[in-house]
Amino acid sequence: MHPRKRFGQNFLHDPGVIARILATIGPRPRQRLVEIGPGRGAITAGLLAAAGSLDVVEIDRDLVGPLAERFAGQGDLTVHQADALDFDLCGLTDGASRLRLIGNLPYNISTPLLFRFLEQADCIEDMHFMLQRELVERIAAGPGNKVYGRLSVNLQAFCRAESLFVIGPGAFTPAPKVESAFLRLTPYRPLPHPVADRATLSRLVAQAFSQRRKTLRNTLKGALPPGFLEALGIDPGQRAEEIAVVDYIRLANAAWNSPDLPRD
Repeated sequence: MHPRKRFGQNFLHDPGVIARILATIGPRPRQRLVEIGPGRGAITAGLLAAAGSLDVVEIDRDLVGPLAERFAGQGDLTVHQADALDFDLCGLTDGASRLRLIGNLPYNISTPLLFRFLEQADCIEDMHFMLQRELVERIAAGPGNKVYGRLSVNLQAFCRAESLFVIGPGAFTPAPKVESAFLRLTPYRPLPHPVADRATLSRLVAQAFSQRRKTLRNTLKGALPPGFLEALGIDPGQRAEEIAVVDYIRLANAAWNSPDLPRD
């Protein structure tokens, strides 16, 4: 089975990388594991052997049959031929345990997939993904870092983000033109800083980062009344990349609760 460009397929094949990924995840019996995009089953084999049961979500119908055949009799494998962007992950839970998500996500739709999974975080214990290294660095970056931005804030508001290790192009077939990295996302439970309205947070963060070189005084002008930032102890002379996640949450919550600002 050859990789398909339209699905952004890069199949993992390096035994050393596979072993490191499995050791990092640490799958155990009776855990509810879900693999997104199993491909040819490089990680599937170890996950199924360790846990005894596994659900996989695979969009490519030509891979579904070979996966089922390869692992027949090796454990309880359920293959869902579906697009992960539309798939109801929470429908796999029994209410007693949360899911552990694992996957080698296609670079071309990584961000929409991450936000789709975030929408279902109530039924997810943790997530381990192979992604483009640049994207992982952006997700895990802290304030003051040049790659800290919208994605950092919007994901870190709800999850602990950890960049675990780098994976070279040679670990995949075909070899991508960029390095990959292994990311762990652990949804906060409960949220250390509750978010009153996700859409308000997303909108303000997007506007703050719309012109990175400008200060908040300029980027948020018109979105907030005069003195709004100062009242929260946020310096309007700072740039978006200097503001911590907790301060963006405080700002969004104050905007949501303000009688002087319209709600979308």
